[in-house]
Amino acid sequence: MKPSATITSSTATLDVVKAPNFVKVTAITIFSFSVITLLCLFPSSPFPSSISFSPSFSITSPQQIKKNASLVSPRPKKTRPPPPPTVGERTGIVDENGAMAEDFVIGEFDPTAMDEFRNLTGGKEETSTKEDGKLTRVKYERFRVCEEITRDYIPCLDNVEEIKRLNLSGSLVIYERHCPEEGKGLDCLVPMPKGYKRSIPWPRSRDEVWFSNVPHTRLVEDKGVQNWIALKKDKFVFPGGGTQFIHGADQYLNQISEMVPEIAFGQHTRIALDIGCGVASFGAFLLQRNVTTLSIAPKDVHENQIQFALERGVPAMAAVFSTRRLLYPSQAFDLIHCSRCRIEWTSDDGILLLEVNRMLRAGGYFVWAAQPVYKHEENLQEQWKEMQDLTRRICWELVKKEGYIAIWRKPLNNSCYLSRYSGAQPPLCDSNDDPDSVWYVSLRPCITRLPENGYGANVTTWPVRLHYPPDRLQSIRMDATFSRKELFKAESKYWNEIIESYVRAFHWKHMNFRNVMDMRAGFGGFAAALHDLDVDCWVMNVVPVSEFNTLPVIYDRGLIGVMHDWCETFDTYPRTYDLLHAAGLFSAEQKRHKCKISSIMLEMDRMLRPGGTVYIRDSISVMSELQEIATATRWACTLRDTGEGPHASWKILTCDKRMP
Repeated sequence: MKPSATITSSTATLDVVKAPNFVKVTAITIFSFSVITLLCLFPSSPFPSSISFSPSFSITSPQQIKKNASLVSPRPKKTRPPPPPTVGERTGIVDENGAMAEDFVIGEFDPTAMDEFRNLTGGKEETSTKEDGKLTRVKYERFRVCEEITRDYIPCLDNVEEIKRLNLSGSLVIYERHCPEEGKGLDCLVPMPKGYKRSIPWPRSRDEVWFSNVPHTRLVEDKGVQNWIALKKDKFVFPGGGTQFIHGADQYLNQISEMVPEIAFGQHTRIALDIGCGVASFGAFLLQRNVTTLSIAPKDVHENQIQFALERGVPAMAAVFSTRRLLYPSQAFDLIHCSRCRIEWTSDDGILLLEVNRMLRAGGYFVWAAQPVYKHEENLQEQWKEMQDLTRRICWELVKKEGYIAIWRKPLNNSCYLSRYSGAQPPLCDSNDDPDSVWYVSLRPCITRLPENGYGANVTTWPVRLHYPPDRLQSIRMDATFSRKELFKAESKYWNEIIESYVRAFHWKHMNFRNVMDMRAGFGGFAAALHDLDVDCWVMNVVPVSEFNTLPVIYDRGLIGVMHDWCETFDTYPRTYDLLHAAGLFSAEQKRHKCKISSIMLEMDRMLRPGGTVYIRDSISVMSELQEIATATRWACTLRDTGEGPHASWKILTCDKRMP
């Protein structure tokens, strides 16, 4: 019976398969799978979400399916009404009537504010060179090493050809910037002296440096008796003396503090300028009193004094009082010091002292230690009378004269200037004169007006001023949808988070960074973060000429900086910085179309010490070329992701200039 049952079952199954309904279901199923397959093969087709089919159908081509599908309207999707707006604490700089408000609350940190800040460069839209629709990649041959004679070469200060052409012999103008013509700039790697060693770390470097790193003995011969510098075996040592303070800078600083206690080093006085600095012992010893001193001197007969200062780890750069404004903003320095600096302040109607007046903060002090202060020779006494007359006419108050030191104080406002008799000399500068415009700007034979609103005069004391948004933040000429205080806060938070990660991941506290440069400084947030995280260094904050001038804010924070165009070389010696930091610099410079990226990288190599480090944070659009140039420069580099991850539009290129 079992075989018969099996046959009966098979017959029943066959009947079902032959049934009309089964055939229809099967056909529809096959068609459905065909449509699904076509959708997968042509995902860009504008198929609607639901299609109705007729009972009769025929197989069609994919093109016909696309055409038919486009004629069918999709079902409308149900949308929920938007949630009601949340009402929170209002932030911003415009009140409910649309007027600008002076007092407002800064909201929580908005990361987009930092993006806006990075993009405010004022440049053109970025363009890329393409061939056959593809981005070209520039190839660079390995840069050659320059001749040995260039080991201390500063291109814009050592342009002998241009100085001869201008016939400037005997004039201080020879110490100003005279940059090489386009195509004649630095195109090789500046060599190091024979026997060069890794620099002695701070704070030991304050008192001794390797002879082989700065192998010049002229200062020892000329100034050794004044306790500037001495040579002992394979090192130069610095006893701490100067022409007017042969018994040491510490004793000299104590005398100044006792003469005028209101100077208050490290609190009221945070930023100083030392003119004609020698080997910068004045600034070196002020560092332990929480004062950052920028030491300046021309590259003259004592041509290596700035090089010694930087090798010691003291802030310094080459600069000269001649025919142009120095590259610092108005009201930059709380105190300006000149000790036997060999400048005739009263000549040419006092134009050089008027430049000092421009840079000196309202209520700031000018300290002059010189022979006319204390010697009684007739010619020196005449110089003293001329100095007294000039300082009186520019409304400086002689607050103390003791021994060989005289100290004046600049007024806090314009009231004294305005009360002078009609026709008084020197005159006030025109109201349209911008005292913060300094790049290749000639000196003005006039008194720089102080802001009527008191901006610059009322900075807070150190260290509060580092993070307090200064008044002059509001006077910066910039286009931004965010308020300036929001940008200031955003930048500070941005760099604190980044530097904290650098310190943790790359062990920055143990890398002996001392001389640091931020090549595109913004508001100085990078430098402030290094201070907050106790990285024992000083930072030269460079503001590119193509961007809005934030130098007044940087100085009001208690930091130092300078204006510069990176298509020219910087006024420093080779091998003077341990860390060069560039955030967004190359993409910004690329938009200017003024110079090649390679020329900036060669200048970075000139400034960077062997064993030094470069951190470039920039757009991926320039990273390929930067890597090529870095390889040609013989740096050892690594490309890293930013904290935003591998798909972010910015990358980090870290490079080391290896010791040979």
